[in-house]
Amino acid sequence: MTVQERVLSESDVANFIEQGIHEIAESVKGARAINALSGGVDSSVVTLMGHRALGDALTTCFIDNGIMREGEPEHIVEIFRALDVPVELIDAKDRFFQALAGLTDPEQKREAITRTFYADVFAERVRDSGATFLLQGTNYTDVEETVAGIKRQHNILEQLGLDTQALYGYRVVEPVLPLRKPSIRLCAKALGLPDEIVNRPPFPGPALAARVIGEVTRERIELVRRATSIVEQELSTSGAFQSLAILHQDQVTGIRSGGRQFGYQIEVRCWDSRDATTGTPTELPFEVLSRLGRRIPEEIPQVVSVTYHIAPKPPATIEAV
Repeated sequence: MTVQERVLSESDVANFIEQGIHEIAESVKGARAINALSGGVDSSVVTLMGHRALGDALTTCFIDNGIMREGEPEHIVEIFRALDVPVELIDAKDRFFQALAGLTDPEQKREAITRTFYADVFAERVRDSGATFLLQGTNYTDVEETVAGIKRQHNILEQLGLDTQALYGYRVVEPVLPLRKPSIRLCAKALGLPDEIVNRPPFPGPALAARVIGEVTRERIELVRRATSIVEQELSTSGAFQSLAILHQDQVTGIRSGGRQFGYQIEVRCWDSRDATTGTPTELPFEVLSRLGRRIPEEIPQVVSVTYHIAPKPPATIEAV
């Protein structure tokens, strides 16, 4: 790994941001750039830094891949428009589901998302806009897990020896690459991003596809999307680092209306962690777990089983896929 980790104190943040804005401007040097906004704290920080560095020479895009949380694309676009940052919302749902069709292997799914995002959707938008640079919010943990072979993060490219100029027609600029989440949150606060973004729990690059074990279909994404909404509602005040819902692959036997129902199983995960390098399952009150166990099958009739994940990281990882 050639990236050197950097841990910021509050006194370091202003200099890091100023230097990052300068480096973005120097890297692009009067050309046009395109920016990948996902709504997480990483990409949000890069969006504001890029906007301040490049102004109208930067086109910020939110790719609606069909695998985000409920209402996420529209909500994030409105947040940034309120900050006077125009965001182009690109509907690419059909292309992502076509790319994921029939795939069950986790790495194949990640590769399909990477290829669709960079080689298809963004490469096309880059050609249309005349951009020669792509800004994105890759962080140090993304690189660390990919290089270690734990799981391929979809935004790791040049660190794997990929020549993005030759492959996709643009160079990648990654202003927060040496930072982990705590330092990036300090930058977000200093940049004036709303608390909703500053304190946003981590969300995987492959989005809800990282929370579907087995094939990713529209139906299965909708199930895990609805379960995610319930989990996040119930655990929003838990103080945990991250909470999520996982949809298992096989159906299991349940009982509904006095008869047998083969239904889905949702696994709830809730983590205490500082920077995602290690994690411990949150010791939630049993009353909270019971409420999740009731709500999810009641509100999602296709689900008959709800479990809680109790293995730490390592050996587990925070996301399942």
